[in-house]
Amino acid sequence: MQTYLWLIPLLPLLTSALIGLLGKRAGKPVTAVVAVGSVLASFALSLSAYSLMKAAPGFRLELTYFEWMHVGSLSVPMGLVFDPLSCAMALVVSGIGALIHLYSVGYMWKDEGFARYFAYLNLFVFFMLTLVLGSSLPLLFVGWEGVGLCSYLLIGYYFETDYAPAAGLKAFLTNRIGDLGMVAGMMALFAYFGTLTMGDLLTKAGHLSPEVGFGVLTFATLMMFIGATGKSAQLPLYVWLPDAMAGPTPVSALIHAATMVTAGILLVCRLAPLFQLTPITLTVIAWVGAATALFAATIGLCQRDIKKVLAYSTVSQLGYMFLGLGAAGFAAGFFHVFTHAWFKALLFLGAGSVIHAMHHEQDLFKMGGLRKKLPITFWTMLIGTLAIMGFPGFSGFFSKDEILYLAYLKSPVLWLMGVIGACLTSFYMWRLMALAFWGEPRDHHAYDHAHESPLTMTLPLMVLAVGSALAGWWGVPEAFGGHFNVGQFLAPSLTFGQLHGAHGHHEGPAILLAAISTALALGFGAWGFFSYRNGLAIGEARAAKWPTLHRILENKYYVDEGMERFILAPIRWLGQKLWRVVDVIVIDGLGVNLPGALAGLSGDVIATTQTGRVRNYALAMTLGALALLWIFLK
Repeated sequence: MQTYLWLIPLLPLLTSALIGLLGKRAGKPVTAVVAVGSVLASFALSLSAYSLMKAAPGFRLELTYFEWMHVGSLSVPMGLVFDPLSCAMALVVSGIGALIHLYSVGYMWKDEGFARYFAYLNLFVFFMLTLVLGSSLPLLFVGWEGVGLCSYLLIGYYFETDYAPAAGLKAFLTNRIGDLGMVAGMMALFAYFGTLTMGDLLTKAGHLSPEVGFGVLTFATLMMFIGATGKSAQLPLYVWLPDAMAGPTPVSALIHAATMVTAGILLVCRLAPLFQLTPITLTVIAWVGAATALFAATIGLCQRDIKKVLAYSTVSQLGYMFLGLGAAGFAAGFFHVFTHAWFKALLFLGAGSVIHAMHHEQDLFKMGGLRKKLPITFWTMLIGTLAIMGFPGFSGFFSKDEILYLAYLKSPVLWLMGVIGACLTSFYMWRLMALAFWGEPRDHHAYDHAHESPLTMTLPLMVLAVGSALAGWWGVPEAFGGHFNVGQFLAPSLTFGQLHGAHGHHEGPAILLAAISTALALGFGAWGFFSYRNGLAIGEARAAKWPTLHRILENKYYVDEGMERFILAPIRWLGQKLWRVVDVIVIDGLGVNLPGALAGLSGDVIATTQTGRVRNYALAMTLGALALLWIFLK
């Protein structure tokens, strides 16, 4: 069976090429079957890989197919690694990816670019699986850059508009900033360890002691974290993700909720033994994560676009994941990746169902009363909301409170920032639900024509709802009477190469902390629901009472405007000046045009001597001969 595991990433690539080549000629039914079937096949093979991994020594199966590159002392194999971390992510990518593919069939059926859409989507799955399964940092980086490319293509899918290509370009360029840091980190790691194969790198790291002060390892891990901030939308490189909502809603669910944006968390978890050696980097990760979680949650309070609310929610939840990682809770951070994949994919697809029913209307202020028209969408989104707010028993409850507990052990201030962010999350999610599904319709024309989505869209919602309700039971924390099975499952990956195994956690008031955060979240959720259950009156009165604060939050702290004024505009001005001086005057003028003008002028002068008369040439030859005689006889 091991012989065929390379098909896990390759099948989506082959079908992407096939769909792209055939285009409309294949027909939508064939395109749908091939696209969805290939991802389902990758999911089935991932299940087989999981079984083989469980039977392998050390729960690690590393397959090397050939040497990819050999330059000097750098040798990089073309290989795949199957361990608990990569298998879990491969199952998430292919499993939830298959559900989103199925949902996309109904959502995009009437779109003219149906084949192009699925070609891009399958190409994305290929690159994401390459990122997840690659056995070396260069191969991981291929997948890393590939998902960035596919993100650009899918965000800018509606290329005939003005906003979608601009949003795609913004995502592409913002990620390049982070990628520069990642390349610098890989260079530093190669200079220190002499290898970029992750197994060898972590084995060597296992013999080292934690770094005191700022050294090479701290620099390398900080650079890798900068790469993670770009891909996983942390401060200050988060600005691309909210604009990425310009793409089709299933794209938002797949790329910007369940898979691509978690690549940064996966990178840190994959190199967890290395990050354990750099306490400075872990502290930076924790504070950046907490600040991102709180910052993005405040913006979500006043957004009107249903997808923008979920976009800033994604940024905030990613902040929680990094908060867990920075508190040395690598299993807790990844556990939130797992639970978030279920409930955030559900919420995005539910929002897509609402948008589909409302004839592509995304303004929450124009919705209302939809729970009677869209019962399946309503009940499934309700489960997703309970999960993301951390309602007891639902998936987000266990992963969120485990992170907050570890944050408290690191710093009570980090815990407080996380709790405030959780309260705001509960508020804006219940605000969203109240505005969309309760009260009276605020756009009667759209409401009258609204209807439940087809089975291809509602079936994935129901499956994701089950996962959102139950996924958290995989990692019930020990403080709640569980065994935190997810931590035990991931231990071989998170401690690979370490001589002394995982670091233990100190005892703390976990149940009391969870009770406080849960009670506050429930209170803020009730506040958000009752503020908007009957319409906009209370919310508008509150906005009128604090107009400046409301305007700042509604305009997202004017970050985009500030970037335009203080960063982009000066760069454009400098670019114009450099173009006029360096390009026009120096390069074009002195470098190209001046030599050409001198050559033309000298040619014109010499041309005046070329009369075509023999006697003039004879006279010139005679004068030349006399000049030579005078020079030599002088």
